[in-house]
Amino acid sequence: MTRRVVSLVPSLTEAVAVSAPGLLVGATDWCSRPADLDVVRIGGTKNPDTARIAALAPDLVLANEEENRPADLAALRAAGLDVLVTEVRTLEQGFRELHRVLVAGCGLARPGWLDAAEAAWRDPARPAAERTAVVPVWRRPWRVLGRDTFAGDLLARLGVRNVYAGHPDRYPRIALDALNAAGADLVVLPDEPYRFTADDGPEAFPGLPAALVSGRDLTWYGPSLVTAPTALAKALAGAG
Repeated sequence: MTRRVVSLVPSLTEAVAVSAPGLLVGATDWCSRPADLDVVRIGGTKNPDTARIAALAPDLVLANEEENRPADLAALRAAGLDVLVTEVRTLEQGFRELHRVLVAGCGLARPGWLDAAEAAWRDPARPAAERTAVVPVWRRPWRVLGRDTFAGDLLARLGVRNVYAGHPDRYPRIALDALNAAGADLVVLPDEPYRFTADDGPEAFPGLPAALVSGRDLTWYGPSLVTAPTALAKALAGAG
């Protein structure tokens, strides 16, 4: 069993901490779950302190190909550390990578919450008719979900088609006028990475109902997947 783990990915931090309290020795400043996590903070996901990570002498460093920079991962490997890099662009891939991280990487027994998450997503509630949505993840400038995203896959399973799912970019920059003219009947506004709120986001889409959703429910792959389908479906149904 792996004894010391550093995580550079907030969702993986939560997954490990919930499954094996005490295994984590370091995590990023953005690793906010569990709320009582007490480990050495090693900087951000995009600017980790690689020397500080090496000084912690972890048996394993957890990373993600989208959230972490190749140069930082190369520096950690050059320091002699074992770095496990995940790729998560669909729900099924998320489940596979969580199993790889926890069982193969950390040497743990498969946690019960992972089985519960798979069960929760087996047949999630869907509306009677499919809806089409634009899904901003940033403003100033506006960026939205494009192709091959974990969040887009989750929304599709809940009956929401991303207007930009066929865009060549994964997070395209689109002008606001174009977003409003894209033919969507819904705008989905998560509270991360940009913190959209009832007072910051919906006003930019005056012709569309807005669904304010938890970014953790929409973008994290970890224990939140157990309750995410119900929470997201409720937020989508209540869009107004």
